[in-house]
Amino acid sequence: METPIKVVFRRFKEGGVIALFPYIPWNESENTITSYMHAGQHGAADYKGIISGTLPATEKEYRSLLVELKSIGYGNLHVLERAHARQKFFL
Repeated sequence: METPIKVVFRRFKEGGVIALFPYIPWNESENTITSYMHAGQHGAADYKGIISGTLPATEKEYRSLLVELKSIGYGNLHVLERAHARQKFFL
């Protein structure tokens, strides 16, 4: 069975939604994680910075981004409200 990919959806005050993959490093030497948005698609993100500057996205707000992620191959996603510090992630 495929291991679920953990994802956190956040909403910027301006309305855009971002998917954060806190357990998938973008660049370990810069302590960045992988993120995804409709515009720009994959990129690096500072998890702590994004969390502090955004609000949790509701299911309605992130639904279209979730559909897009599944359409490009992210088939086994596990949505989290936040990543937990006791688990290893790249911050």
